[in-house]
Amino acid sequence: MRGATDAIEDLLRHHAPQVLGALVRRYGHFDAAEDAVQEALLAAARQWPSEGLPENPRGWLIRVASRRLTDTLRAEEARRAREERVAALTPRDAFVTTGDRAPREDDTLSLLFLCCHPDLTASAQIALTLRAVGGLTTAEIARAHLVPEATMAQRISRAKQKVRGVRFGRPEDWGRRLPAVLHTLYLIFNEGHTATSGPSLQRRDLAREAIRLTREVHRLLPDDGEVAGLLALMLLTDARRDARTGEHGELIPLDEQDRGRWDKAAIEEGVVLVTRALGSGPAGPYQLRAAITAVHDEAPSAEATDWHEILGLYDVLVRLLPGPVERLGRAVAVAMVHGPRAGLAELDVLEDELSAGHRLDAVRGHLLERAGAYEEARAAYESAAGKTLSAPEQRYLRARATRLKD
Repeated sequence: MRGATDAIEDLLRHHAPQVLGALVRRYGHFDAAEDAVQEALLAAARQWPSEGLPENPRGWLIRVASRRLTDTLRAEEARRAREERVAALTPRDAFVTTGDRAPREDDTLSLLFLCCHPDLTASAQIALTLRAVGGLTTAEIARAHLVPEATMAQRISRAKQKVRGVRFGRPEDWGRRLPAVLHTLYLIFNEGHTATSGPSLQRRDLAREAIRLTREVHRLLPDDGEVAGLLALMLLTDARRDARTGEHGELIPLDEQDRGRWDKAAIEEGVVLVTRALGSGPAGPYQLRAAITAVHDEAPSAEATDWHEILGLYDVLVRLLPGPVERLGRAVAVAMVHGPRAGLAELDVLEDELSAGHRLDAVRGHLLERAGAYEEARAAYESAAGKTLSAPEQRYLRARATRLKD
């Protein structure tokens, strides 16, 4: 019985953004449409387990949600005023519901573009994407961001107000807005893969949701190399999740992980994706990051990792995107190829850009330890531990520092 319930929950989560997109496309009224969709989802969760799935689940949800939304609008204003507003907000190519007919096109991508509207801040884009497209509750999003639910509710409400009245559909500047969509999904995945704060190293629900949404974008834009690269990067990175923590939640670094626990199917899929993407045209940053991760994942052991290839890929990446995080990764590759002192020299130029965070000190501690400068390494680990808000990272860094005292 539980398996059937899980299957229905997965089906509802899959269709939710489609149904919301259909209602926003036809009626506008983002807030009211979202409420109507939630009511339809609750109705389905109550009825489907006992009555069975309808022939067209998405059409059923759209029909029920449309009725709920129409009732809401009728209660709020006179019929003529409502019809005039609907006519003004409805694009010419809006879908028409006839029985259980589904929308003429997939609205997930349009909804993602709406949530990543350029007038929204990055934090608002992420929150609205998780709420409207990911189907997470406000409470779940608040927990993921470690803020009170009321604060997150206000953030999402303000974001909805900013996109209120925005024409629904793929925007004319969708090509320019696509990087913002991908960046939002990338940030959501990163927070799920390595939480910036809190008691756990990972927030797997966020990572899974980012992968699911990126799959949707890839399905809709199968020939876009950077979309494929981002999906590959997520799969190749997430493939290691079970080996990243020990029995008590402690962090296990890449070179000490049990590679037998890595998800081989995810690695194979990611490698195929990035290989095809790299062969289709000029490589972008997500494709290059995925290629670097693939080299790690395909190595049978840490010692067998081809660091020369990784350094070559980083050389290309930093020419395209010379950000401090990319250059920090390159510094590690330099150290593995040319020795820890060469890597430490690369770190010196990143001091001003990365000094506020903990990662620069963590990498410095690692390279100093490799160079035999144990007292300096201990100080770097302690500094890094004092800067991170992640409890597992704090424990790991302090354990490295304590070990060097002996």
